[in-house]
Amino acid sequence: MEWGTAERDDSALPSSNQREFEAFVRGQRETLVGFLRRRLPSEDDAQDIAQESLVRLMRYRGQPPEAWTALLYRIALNAINDRARRALTHHDARHVSLDDGMAELMSPEPTQEQRLATQQQLALLQRALLALPTRCREVYLLNRIEGLSYTEIARHCGISVKAVEKHIGKALALLRRSLAATDTETSRP
Repeated sequence: MEWGTAERDDSALPSSNQREFEAFVRGQRETLVGFLRRRLPSEDDAQDIAQESLVRLMRYRGQPPEAWTALLYRIALNAINDRARRALTHHDARHVSLDDGMAELMSPEPTQEQRLATQQQLALLQRALLALPTRCREVYLLNRIEGLSYTEIARHCGISVKAVEKHIGKALALLRRSLAATDTETSRP
């Protein structure tokens, strides 16, 4: 605590009482901080409340020295309570520090680049699907999009289960080939 910068009226205090008060403050600081550490969430909070308490105690330096300890700890407890009330009324628990939690502030939404890449991939897939033979595309979409089993597709289209298997196999092979060709084209300089 910087005593030279604090505003005070030492003229009312005898010189020996002033020295005794300053010695008391120097001797109590670490003990007070330890007391506050057990009651506050962080070291910084304990240091802040200790400083605030010692400054407030200056108002009572004219009291008898035997009262200073009780006054100091009562002031510290009151400062903790004041801070807790302030935190409640200012909704401190909902405030987010921009320094501490930048990663937490990131949106779960995809970035613009990710959206664009996804749209491009979907456009490529759509072109590849539209390039499939009609029956192949119909069977593939009934299976992959509608979730129908091979038996259900066979019944729906009036074809055998074996024919459904062939159409799915052909669709997968054509899609792989088409998408692989597109990847090769886009990766060329």
